[in-house]
Amino acid sequence: METIAMESQSRILMSELSQRVTLEGMTVDVQIFRIGAEDDWILIVANESGRTNRWDDVFSSDIEAMAAFQIVAQEEGLAACLAQGAELAVH
Repeated sequence: METIAMESQSRILMSELSQRVTLEGMTVDVQIFRIGAEDDWILIVANESGRTNRWDDVFSSDIEAMAAFQIVAQEEGLAACLAQGAELAVH
């Protein structure tokens, strides 16, 4: 019984707001999710070649996470949403 509870807590819940975004000829996957029963949402942006950027901050809602992505994408472009020169960087 305890094993089942532990397994259900480690499941990943993807937000319906997760999506592929194309802007100025660049495409990224916006992945918004939370783990198990956690309240905080995590934001990761990945491009087609596998370069990723995980936001250092966590968000109280998936809407807040998407808004953070949109602000950076609109103000600085999609390239700013990705790590420069590394497979994984913290935003």
